[in-house]
Amino acid sequence: MKACGLIVEYNPFHNGHLYHLKEAREISGAECMIAVMSGNFLQRGEPAIMDKHYRAKAALIAGADLVLELPYPFAVQSSDLFAKGAVFTLAQIGASTLCFGSESGNINDFISSYHNFRKNEREYQQSLKDHLQQGLSFPEASRHAYQTIGLTGQSMDLTKPNNILGFSYVKTIFENGLKITPLTIKRTNNHYHDQAITGAISSATSIRKVILEAGRITEEVAEALPKVSLAQLEAYRKAASTWHHWEKYFNLLHYKVMTMNTEQIADIQGVDEGLEYRIKKTAKQAESMHEWMHAIKTKRYTWTRLQRMFTHLLTNTTKGEMEEIPSLAPLPYIRLLGMSQTGQRYIHQVKKQLETPLITKIKRNGDPLLAMEERAAQAYYSILPPAQRRKFHQQELEPPLRI
Repeated sequence: MKACGLIVEYNPFHNGHLYHLKEAREISGAECMIAVMSGNFLQRGEPAIMDKHYRAKAALIAGADLVLELPYPFAVQSSDLFAKGAVFTLAQIGASTLCFGSESGNINDFISSYHNFRKNEREYQQSLKDHLQQGLSFPEASRHAYQTIGLTGQSMDLTKPNNILGFSYVKTIFENGLKITPLTIKRTNNHYHDQAITGAISSATSIRKVILEAGRITEEVAEALPKVSLAQLEAYRKAASTWHHWEKYFNLLHYKVMTMNTEQIADIQGVDEGLEYRIKKTAKQAESMHEWMHAIKTKRYTWTRLQRMFTHLLTNTTKGEMEEIPSLAPLPYIRLLGMSQTGQRYIHQVKKQLETPLITKIKRNGDPLLAMEERAAQAYYSILPPAQRRKFHQQELEPPLRI
């Protein structure tokens, strides 16, 4: 049985994701669609609007066959490490293709850009170093470095967020000799960071913005989401009494910072270059997460970087814990969140060939990645009332969903 991989967040699963899922199945010719999905915290350093189990259920009902969890230390990361964790997960489960959405829509552009990058990597690295020394943020310095070697043109513009991720996927495949064929489809009708819903296919950013500002599912949101996603959003709010966003965590984070000394804050992943002093100083006046991040933000510290840093602060993830993460290949386990009947057949077909343990629930087996995963779950559900918190923690110990 041939399997195609998708690397996703589904925050929430919308009509664009449904289009991607159907197109990927068609162009790959795969019978089994495997989604590697971020858990409760996402690549740009945000809590997911609803938890991973409800998002996995929506994806499975919509047509995915397996939903695997991207481990927390890779999920809340820059594009290269995010890609490494996700692509290696797909390689270890036996996916033969990977299909991603991009602004380019042409896989040959990604492949030729990779070879261009390899040919001019020394020039890229020097340009990146020079622009970082000038005080630019990493994304801005990287944009200038890509421009130096000609990778910000019309055929391949590496200033676009999905092109950047796609390039990281292709780079991970080629640099590690993985037996995965990359494929891409063109994103339709919207941009990744669009703030306004533009119709039936709209960005997840715009959908979340409207939901959280209105505090409900509006008519325009209902137009942009499949019925299964609407049902899971409503079911989650009923079960948890909330949807998640950063402001819900402000009091907890503020308390943590005010009771930590600067040395303790400096030990947290993402707190670099004396940022601990700025965090501590601005906490004294901050009255919301939005206000706090605005007070810290500079040209060097992007919004995404600060959100990731606050996520690691919330989960108490230290630099020492993260030191070994970039060198992890292959990953120590594959976490299965849910499966369809087709997914079950695929697992039955490949399980004897798997060299990586397939984990169906969190076990206290001492693996450092699982320990971080458990802490991330504790942090994510910490804002819930006690009864709901106990109920959702129990999910982590239960078998995967079967649809």
